[in-house]
Amino acid sequence: MADEHATAVVDLGSNSFRMVVYAWGHGRWRRTDEIFEAVRIGAGLTGDGSLSQEAIGRALATVDVFAHFARAAGIPPQEQAYVATSAVRDATNRDEFVARASEIAGTTVRVLSGEEEARYGYLAAVNSTTLADGAVLDLGGGSLQLVRVAGRREREASSWPLGAVRMTERFTADGEPVAPKRLERLRAHVLEELRAASWLPETRRLVGVGGTVRTLAAAIQRATPDVPAFGVQGAEIGAGALDELIERLAALPARERASVPGIKVARADLILAGAVVVRAAMEACRVGGLEVTEAGLREGILLERMLGRDVLVEDVRRASVLNLAARYLVETDHTRHVAELALGLFDELAAAGLHDGDPHERELLWAAAVLHDIGMAVDYDDHHKHTRYLILNAGLPGFTPREVALIAQTTRYHRKGMPALGELAPLMEQDDQALLDRCALLLRLAEDLERPRDRTVREAHARVQDGVVRLELVADGEARVSRWAASREVALFERAFGRRLEV
Repeated sequence: MADEHATAVVDLGSNSFRMVVYAWGHGRWRRTDEIFEAVRIGAGLTGDGSLSQEAIGRALATVDVFAHFARAAGIPPQEQAYVATSAVRDATNRDEFVARASEIAGTTVRVLSGEEEARYGYLAAVNSTTLADGAVLDLGGGSLQLVRVAGRREREASSWPLGAVRMTERFTADGEPVAPKRLERLRAHVLEELRAASWLPETRRLVGVGGTVRTLAAAIQRATPDVPAFGVQGAEIGAGALDELIERLAALPARERASVPGIKVARADLILAGAVVVRAAMEACRVGGLEVTEAGLREGILLERMLGRDVLVEDVRRASVLNLAARYLVETDHTRHVAELALGLFDELAAAGLHDGDPHERELLWAAAVLHDIGMAVDYDDHHKHTRYLILNAGLPGFTPREVALIAQTTRYHRKGMPALGELAPLMEQDDQALLDRCALLLRLAEDLERPRDRTVREAHARVQDGVVRLELVADGEARVSRWAASREVALFERAFGRRLEV
């Protein structure tokens, strides 16, 4: 898109090195490329606490690849942000490594403090979820960060050397199945370390970021194959499900843990210790579950560049919808008018007593109206199906998987067909079929009224009389096409509202 910046954020983590390229501008952003290498720079620290020469060699070779990639992509040094975290931060020979890595990268490698690392995880979490009060957990290869959040603001941050690489080397390094007593020693160690943060027991909601958290969520999703999954954004890691996963992983040697669906080979030897750390942190925070966000440290760095140090996205859910719409260049005048018509009818039918006017349902309808045409980026034919696919797979940070599914299904039926939950039904609540009927009907009616795409129909009003709903149009000129299109929705209207429709 025009007027976009290309920025590469490079995370030199204790377990993996990753370069992510973003395009951003006008408050919108999208990920355009990514390369990754499991460097394990924090593995095998020498007796004096220095990075081993083997690890440094792997790390510098990877930085060289990243530097060549950035040059080939035309990303200037000032648009590259290299950061190093726990393993490099704590190494006695970090200055030597940072100097050599900076020279190869052609830009400065910044070593983050524990507090800075925690803050970027916090920025990512509060700008990709609805977290207002609670805590953010960020587990990396070298360290664990926990940030207390109140009123969406960071209040306290702490960092501990409890990362997945460190805990694996200390407690589960032999690669064999792990007996419960060894897992208990790891759990007790984590809980003892976390006692220093006296605020943890007051936590009411916990949001997790980082590769270990995402992997655990994916494995738990795959363990329940009857429930559809489309990414882990907004997914919940329940304490019971995590306990079952830990027990399953502990019974396997490290080399076989990747046989568990959702566990990647690059994390197979680390995931058990990481899972125990996460579970212990949940226990310390006295929460029964952890909400997952796919955003992390890298997105925190990008958001700081976009928004400034202390600026938060005002409304995460609204920004998420508008960001996705902007990525697919929808005709905003059309979608805005469709949304206005749909929401106007929603409000009038609620005032007439035909439904309860739930503001949450209204928000889902708005989101579907804004996004209903993004599938046109693929093709006009079946664009309602393309829209559904894009919503499910591109994600909507701030919404739960159930809500994303309802928005996607609403757009799926904005042209034709009787709405159905289909394979997404296991995600739904008891009355969600009726909710889908209402939202799909109202979106379809609004689309019908704006069928000529010329805003001829300025307003639509619903009048209930003698059990019939009369749809009265306020138009600038002839509205024959709109009336014809809307009159085809009689059957769906009666199913959704139990009334006959007249246009």
